[in-house]
Amino acid sequence: MVLRESKLVSIDFKNAHFNLADPLGNMFSRQDLMGEKGLLIVFTCNHCPYAVALWDRLIDLANRVAPRGVKTVAINPNINPDYPSDSPENMKTLIETKKLPFPYLVDSDQAVARLYEAQCTPDIYLLNTSFDCVYHGRFDDNWKDPKAVQSHDLSDAIESLISDLKISNSFPSMGCSIKWNE
Repeated sequence: MVLRESKLVSIDFKNAHFNLADPLGNMFSRQDLMGEKGLLIVFTCNHCPYAVALWDRLIDLANRVAPRGVKTVAINPNINPDYPSDSPENMKTLIETKKLPFPYLVDSDQAVARLYEAQCTPDIYLLNTSFDCVYHGRFDDNWKDPKAVQSHDLSDAIESLISDLKISNSFPSMGCSIKWNE
């Protein structure tokens, strides 16, 4: 496990379109996934301890904000033979076991992760309906222990987005490095 932090990105999110499939072959585009208020994009995987620790919190958050206009999508860029637990077959198992309320997509050639300049799992992006990135950072201030969380950074950012308020701070996300296929 190599710890990485997300980095400031310099991409044009308005043009960062994607069309990806889930492990069952269902196609999703960024435009189709956009909610009435925004879209939460999380680059994540099955094996990274940082990502694993956030799955239940992410599901809870997605369930709370979807009715309020913010949809969620998870994207797995770790389709790498050295990490079989991240395979599409194992993604199917996670989708079924966790009863994911949002799509979990396969970025098999890692093109979307590269386009978004994602660095780690999880790497989190919150887009408004104009496809501007209004938040890029951590989920909260304690990836290990949900009971010890003091700062609900992503949830606060989503609340600001929903309320049309300015989003103030963001702290880098941290997690395992993406397993790039060179």
